[in-house]
Amino acid sequence: MAATISARNYTTAPNTTLLRMALPVLVSLVAEPLTGLADTAFVARLGTEALASLGIGTMILTSTFWIFNFLGVGTQTELAKHLGANNSEKASAVCSASLLLALSLGIISMLAAWPFLTLAAEAMGGTGPITALAVEYMQARLFGAPAVLITFACFGALRGVQDMKAPLMIAAMVNGLNILLDWLLIFGIGPFPALGVQGAALATSASQWGGALWAILLVHRHIGFNSSVRLDDIRRLVSIGGDMFVRTGMVLAFLLFATRVATEAGAESGAAHQAIRQFFFFTALFLDAFAISGQSLIGFFMGSNDKAMARCVAKTVCVWSLGTGCLLMAVMLAGKQTIAWLLVPAEAYTVFNAPWVIAALIQPVNALSFATDGIHWGTGDFRFLRNAMLLSAAAGIAILAGTAQLSPETPLAWVWIATGVWTTARAGLGLIRIWPGYANGPLGTASPS
Repeated sequence: MAATISARNYTTAPNTTLLRMALPVLVSLVAEPLTGLADTAFVARLGTEALASLGIGTMILTSTFWIFNFLGVGTQTELAKHLGANNSEKASAVCSASLLLALSLGIISMLAAWPFLTLAAEAMGGTGPITALAVEYMQARLFGAPAVLITFACFGALRGVQDMKAPLMIAAMVNGLNILLDWLLIFGIGPFPALGVQGAALATSASQWGGALWAILLVHRHIGFNSSVRLDDIRRLVSIGGDMFVRTGMVLAFLLFATRVATEAGAESGAAHQAIRQFFFFTALFLDAFAISGQSLIGFFMGSNDKAMARCVAKTVCVWSLGTGCLLMAVMLAGKQTIAWLLVPAEAYTVFNAPWVIAALIQPVNALSFATDGIHWGTGDFRFLRNAMLLSAAAGIAILAGTAQLSPETPLAWVWIATGVWTTARAGLGLIRIWPGYANGPLGTASPS
């Protein structure tokens, strides 16, 4: 099995193995947002109202689907542990439970969200025809909700067995099919009717179902399914979901509050913040690739009760993440003028410079926060991650709340100082959990050198 092969390779060539796993993860992570970009490019030709409705619909649905990301993270960790313990039957049972839970939650969320779509669109600022188009878009996209959640679970399962290439191939297929269907359904090519914004949603839903079905076939090939789904496995995944729900909620709270503070400081501040934030999110893809790869390896070694090797993986992940963070910092500092020219209106240049430098300087510590997240995902330490996020986000929000008093002339700089405090607290708590560690922690304490 792929998990055993990668784990064995890691013991002899740790750096090469981690890089070989992380590269396809990175490409698949970059590919995932392309569906939204393709929809935007096609719908932009329909006019401003159509594009505005697309923005409202995608924001609401993306935020909703993000809540269920625990299906992927939890399945990946649980599966890796069972494979590390050489218990393929339990791995199959967890996989089956995850897919059943994903299908159930997908159907429930689709039905539960349907009556509130108009209210949600209006809450996002939609009016008149924009609201109507946004509701049409979301109704069509909701038919793909079960497919999205199933894909989360399947990607977690595939990465749990350390098959990092399969999610990449699926993501590429989904994007290619979505682009083709966008062209056919939005504008009405050949026998297809011109459906406009609704066509973009149907194209996305259809391509997501195609990806979900392919993912199910690959999971069945790698792991197989178990007809006797265990309630304990579902409870474990739901428990992980609860911890991650709180954690995700604090992430969203911090990011939304930071955006609010930046926007209230003026249009120039809001525009500069948007540019910095989007690039900051882009750099996170590079860091997530190491975290996801390390999660699978650590889960495997924890399952085989080899804490020494799990610590070795933790060290490798941190070293590569830190190096990548330093490289990203250098790129951001060197490319400041280019990014400003590409993404920032001329009138916002003056408020852009200092926050951009701050965002660049915190990249190394931000890299360690992602690295430690992946490590603790691998050990199944989800409650610790929840509590660490509560503390770090509270510290960042406290600074944001006092931004106007700290420096009313340069509030955006303090927004990014608060972001630095937030990510530094996350990294610090995560590192202390590993080195020196805690006796009752999953990785225990570091052995004296």
